[in-house]
Amino acid sequence: MDLESIRREYLKGGLRRESLHDDPRIQFERWMDNAIHSEVPDPTAMTLATVSASGEPTQRIVLLKHTDDKGFVFYTNYSSRKALDIAANNQVSLHFPWHFMERQVKINGFAHKVPVAESLAYFLSRPHDSQVAAWSSEQSHAVSSRQLLETQFARMKAKFKQGQVPLPDFWGGFRIEPYRYEFWQGGAMRLHDRFEYVKEKTSWRIQRLAP
Repeated sequence: MDLESIRREYLKGGLRRESLHDDPRIQFERWMDNAIHSEVPDPTAMTLATVSASGEPTQRIVLLKHTDDKGFVFYTNYSSRKALDIAANNQVSLHFPWHFMERQVKINGFAHKVPVAESLAYFLSRPHDSQVAAWSSEQSHAVSSRQLLETQFARMKAKFKQGQVPLPDFWGGFRIEPYRYEFWQGGAMRLHDRFEYVKEKTSWRIQRLAP
């Protein structure tokens, strides 16, 4: 398989310091808004990288469900591999791969569980089948067959046929509190534009990085 010849130029625009907002969250929201309105597939999909207690790194795609001045929120099963990694080492990395726009955003931060009330509010906003699915899967644990998983889902769907589906005590959100951002814009001749924001007490230090 010849992969070496696969290449293209990145010509959709540059990035200059004067165009960046001093607050990286606002800069991120600008780019997210651009991605949504440009109809980038799955604009809220982000790679979450964690490291286990033994030092093994793992990555997976999760969906960003909320962002504010406190950080970035996603939801998961608290017995999942990602949650166990975070329990051992709560330093994580997020990556938004907006290839269509020739943009990337990387974020480093500390993950903390969100309050139960916040998890409940989001859980109740989910479609009924998604609520049932949270009860049906021991996320990241071995399962003998697809049929077993579907049987468990059917059992839980029957159990919660009437009334409100309760929030599982093993399910909820994490908020990533960022201390570093990087905004990447593709450039011609591989001279990509990269700007890093680093948290310094109550402000952010901004610097250009070599591509």
